[in-house]
Amino acid sequence: MATFMYSSLFLLLLLCCATNSTLVTSSEQSNDYLISSHIVSHAAVERQTHFRFYWHDKISGRNQTAVRVADAPEFKKSISTNFGDVYVFDDPLRTGPDENSKLVGKAKGIYLEDGLYKIELLVAINFVFTDGKYNGSTIAVLGHNEVLTTVREMPIVGGSGLFRFARGYVQLRTYLYDQKIGYSVVEYNVFVNHY
Repeated sequence: MATFMYSSLFLLLLLCCATNSTLVTSSEQSNDYLISSHIVSHAAVERQTHFRFYWHDKISGRNQTAVRVADAPEFKKSISTNFGDVYVFDDPLRTGPDENSKLVGKAKGIYLEDGLYKIELLVAINFVFTDGKYNGSTIAVLGHNEVLTTVREMPIVGGSGLFRFARGYVQLRTYLYDQKIGYSVVEYNVFVNHY
């Protein structure tokens, strides 16, 4: 009876171990870069954090934060957009639309004008936090921005620090746009899922 019980427990333990591990097949073993492959614990709690901040972008004038690094002059004569223009930016992220509101981070990245017939951007942004418990953490966004649409949405594609394995989305609205001085303020609502 005791032998049967120990054999049953051993078999149960063996089955439990087998269902919680992933075997590396012989074809995977030939990859020099494969270190391990295993099921990630589902015990970690995923949370969603909602931020609201304002992106302040200045493409000209005093305290400029964005600069055009490439353009396509051959298109300027035939279309009404700045198709082909590429900008690099290092913009402040503030708690409010006022230039003197609290600085909580920086928006660093590029945007390029990719719309032939309307103002559209391809945007790659890293939100780099510089304040509080999120200091040093980042959220990465990559997406399409149809500038004249009231509310736009772009996906969160990753992050670092407290936002490692981040996913989610951002909704943005233009708060202020002054073409004459090259200044815009955009409200960002960030919905980020992270562990």
